[in-house]
Amino acid sequence: MGTSIFLSLNSMLRKGCAKWRLLLKVLWRSFLLFLIGVFVINPNYCLGPLSLSNLRIFGVLQRLSLTYLVVSVLELLFIKAMPNNFTSGGAWAPLQDVVMYWPQWILVILLETVWLCLTFLLPVPDCPLGYLGPGGIGDFGQYPNCTGGAAGYIDRTVLGEEHIYQHPSSNVIYQSTVAYDPEGLLGTINAVVLAFLGLQAGKILLFYKDQHNQIIRRFFIWGIIMGIISAILTKCSQNEGFIPINKNLWSISYVTTLCCFAFLLLLLIYYLVDVKKLWSGAPFVFPGMNSILVYVGHEVFENYFPFKWKIDNRSHGQHLAQNLVATSLWVLISYVLYKRRIFWKI
Repeated sequence: MGTSIFLSLNSMLRKGCAKWRLLLKVLWRSFLLFLIGVFVINPNYCLGPLSLSNLRIFGVLQRLSLTYLVVSVLELLFIKAMPNNFTSGGAWAPLQDVVMYWPQWILVILLETVWLCLTFLLPVPDCPLGYLGPGGIGDFGQYPNCTGGAAGYIDRTVLGEEHIYQHPSSNVIYQSTVAYDPEGLLGTINAVVLAFLGLQAGKILLFYKDQHNQIIRRFFIWGIIMGIISAILTKCSQNEGFIPINKNLWSISYVTTLCCFAFLLLLLIYYLVDVKKLWSGAPFVFPGMNSILVYVGHEVFENYFPFKWKIDNRSHGQHLAQNLVATSLWVLISYVLYKRRIFWKI
């Protein structure tokens, strides 16, 4: 998302589109994403009117919506249309893709500071300061109602316990009884950081267009930097360290680890597709052209045949096979839509 935000906004600015028009488009798209997300994650949308008393407010698309909004607005505040043959000299030339946007970095660092302060300094009733655990029987059952620490507490206080996810993974694994939303408010801050680092990848592609060695070198350097940060935060451990990797909390170490692999994977794909031209990107390009439709379709029909069928005593292998079939079907559907030039965009 972050990469495409930079490329698309810059392209429209070069075509002469005014910033205020782009802002309106961003606001409208964010609103639609959020609205679609609300309907998708509340299961009674096919059975009748939505019940406002227990309506889940946040979810995956809602997080994408807010992330898209924040990162796009941040970019519109400081972006300048770049010509196709952009060049820059001077002592800061090797870091031009960072230095030219230093106010953005300051704001993102401040945003991350807010996450750190709330996560580790916000007092949560009956919970230790900075608690990052699952509650329930985790930590020998000392903090059964502390699921998610500050992140869970903020969601339950701001949104209300009835309006967040009622069946988190900690219910099954740690027998917790407290509602917790893995796509809640606090974790969205780090989702913004993740998308902002994707924005950096887009800048690299545009600043050093057709300079393959420069692009590959920078993707590699960013991947290594993110990996080093992750190693420091986690002390190279799975569940220990200063800030453990935790997807449910969307911890900053989780973000830097994702970014490490994302930069290195993007490097590999760029090398194969753009430099050596050994691969067209198929079949991933097909669902990529209809990503919202495929995601919404999966969420709506995931429990229906032929995407899912009943298997007694299902093993991991059978579960894997079922998901591979469902994924292949959505790739096939997206391929048919691609060939017919049918694209659902918002």
